[in-house]
Amino acid sequence: MIKNIDFSKYLSLKIGTILPVEIIDGFEYNKDLRILGFGYNLLVSPKAEKLAILDDCFDYIRDIGEFIEVGASTRSSKLFRFFFENDLRGLEFLRSLPGSIGGLVKMNAGMKAYEMKDTLESVCIDGEWVNIKELNFSYRSTDIKGIIFAARFKKNSGFNHNLLEQFQILRKSHPSVPSCGSCFKNPKGDYAGRLIEAVGMKGYYINGVGFSDKHANFLVNIDKQRADFDSALEVIALAQKKVFDAFGIKLEKEVIIVE
Repeated sequence: MIKNIDFSKYLSLKIGTILPVEIIDGFEYNKDLRILGFGYNLLVSPKAEKLAILDDCFDYIRDIGEFIEVGASTRSSKLFRFFFENDLRGLEFLRSLPGSIGGLVKMNAGMKAYEMKDTLESVCIDGEWVNIKELNFSYRSTDIKGIIFAARFKKNSGFNHNLLEQFQILRKSHPSVPSCGSCFKNPKGDYAGRLIEAVGMKGYYINGVGFSDKHANFLVNIDKQRADFDSALEVIALAQKKVFDAFGIKLEKEVIIVE
């Protein structure tokens, strides 16, 4: 099934146009398709093709005994509530981290020292279950190829309520305007936000899209009428150039760009 999606509303950054997207409702699909999550930390070109999202049949949470199995189209807030209500630990940070479980697993998302891989046991990729030891999970990245349909998490009891305040404090530093979250990964031993601010890019915008004056590493949209895909690419490239020229550090993008 094909559905037209307005990405200026679908993406968290609120930049985009109307594009056809295929809805995947089973393990059989066109391998050329590019799967999208819920549009967090994502930029989609107005010329992008062969886009797809998962059907709602992949929105579920099941207790299967030793593990909790979760469909890739399940929202992070839904899984957070499940772990909270069932006194399970390991995913407390999901309270402050929006997105689909598939997307968060794909990028090994997390906050500070806490990551998806710490609680994950295996991932269903193209219909086959693969243990995470075979997928090379590392800081904000994995070796996952193909489409994630589900994930299984360890059932460790003892929800850590003390972490909620810590994550809530971090969340308060995030801008309230449309944003795709962290634009760059933190380089080893440093912070992307510090580097962006040091080169004068904090609060810098091109046609309304740029780096927040509240959190320098957050790519935000403060002018929905003017902000566009090309302007976003331009401001990202400019920040990379300025940081490299000043510090010799090549910032690696955390935002996913679909062209």
